[in-house]
Amino acid sequence: MVSSYRTEKDVLGKVKVPSGAYYGSETARAVDNFRVSGIRLQEEFINTYVMLKRCAAIANFNAMKLDKKRKDAIVGACDFILKGNMMDQFVVDVFQAGGGTSTNMNVNEVIANKAIEILGGRKGDYAIVHPNDHVNMSQSSNDTFPTAMNIASYLAMDSLIKSMKVLEKTLDSKRLQFMKIIKPGRTHLQDAVPIRMGEEFKGYLGEASNAIKSLEFSRLLLLSLPIGGTAVGTGLNAGKRYKENMIAEIRKAFKADFRLSSNIFTGMQSRIDDLSLSDSLVETAVALGKISNDIRLLSSGPNSGIAEILLPAVQPGSSIMPGKINPSIPEMMNMVCFQVIGNGTTVREAVSAGQLEINVFEPVIIFNILFSIKILTNGIEIFARKAIAGIKADREKASTYLKMDPSIATALSPYIGYGKAAMIARKAFKEKRKVIDVCLDLGVLDRKTLERILDPARQV
Repeated sequence: MVSSYRTEKDVLGKVKVPSGAYYGSETARAVDNFRVSGIRLQEEFINTYVMLKRCAAIANFNAMKLDKKRKDAIVGACDFILKGNMMDQFVVDVFQAGGGTSTNMNVNEVIANKAIEILGGRKGDYAIVHPNDHVNMSQSSNDTFPTAMNIASYLAMDSLIKSMKVLEKTLDSKRLQFMKIIKPGRTHLQDAVPIRMGEEFKGYLGEASNAIKSLEFSRLLLLSLPIGGTAVGTGLNAGKRYKENMIAEIRKAFKADFRLSSNIFTGMQSRIDDLSLSDSLVETAVALGKISNDIRLLSSGPNSGIAEILLPAVQPGSSIMPGKINPSIPEMMNMVCFQVIGNGTTVREAVSAGQLEINVFEPVIIFNILFSIKILTNGIEIFARKAIAGIKADREKASTYLKMDPSIATALSPYIGYGKAAMIARKAFKEKRKVIDVCLDLGVLDRKTLERILDPARQV
């Protein structure tokens, strides 16, 4: 229970704010209005926003709009927050007023009150440092929020791409390790012509590599920032050369080649770049989901399934069946993929619902994008390290299956025709015999010729 309050005023009247809070009236109203999920925007997004405010204070000082005393206090407040302090003061629910205005004001108010404290004042004395007039100078939620979105997503993608490259390298290692193992291929979940296990993993490797290319391309789109557009893109109330000053400060602060949007109106109205990023995350999830499904199928058993590969045992698999071991890591990976695909649907709907000069649904867009990046990054690292890296092949099982695979009769088609080869394959299947034995019984070809044609190594 909060025992004491201070009173602040805004355009709607008086607001009670907990006396110890560094946020102010607009944040207090948002907390009261949006008791929805208890979920807040991610810390990395808040830190990005705080750093953006730091850049703005310096840019405004350089444009001779903000005095040095206030600039230094705002920068000092931002630096204090960026050291890991005061995260408990960013209290606005993800599901909030549109456009991120509540989050922007939460950030403005916390920085302002900390800056006031640095200058020796008391929280709420906005004559010293004002959340709107000074911390938010030359800015609007409408240009800073999408700018922070781009920057936060761009930075977060670095870890995801690194995780994907670890997975890519791990799959390539398995491709080489398993290249000499020949096994039945499977299409429609039915036996098919032979394939090398290494070639199967080469397919997985290609899916991972394609996903990396998509992630890297969509990440580059985020370098374009609509900062300086203020309310609707026209730059109203921004100082002269503010945009250029801001981009210079942003580049220094985040150590990346960010640039001003070539069309700020588009950058503020449209979140298509977020959709492109989200789609690349979904594409990655779909690829990983397919790989996870295959790994679970190929390891199924141990006695009544395929069991051509063995996964590392990471934990007991049942609370009732002693000794049962499940494919726990691929199962986790599948669940991550399902969540990312669902997040992508939310992002697509929110992007499509933008209207006129801004998209008001940006808070839920950035929350879902950062959530997807985080769970993919962590899930992939675990999947590569605790599942893929430790996979072993059961050569004997693969060889046994191959000997009884009726689909190797496919190689006979050029010699005896499709129809006769199909008859032999069906007969071998029904009688549970090897194809070569059926062929010899029928006198189709001599043993030496059959051994050459039906040699699995010649079919891969």
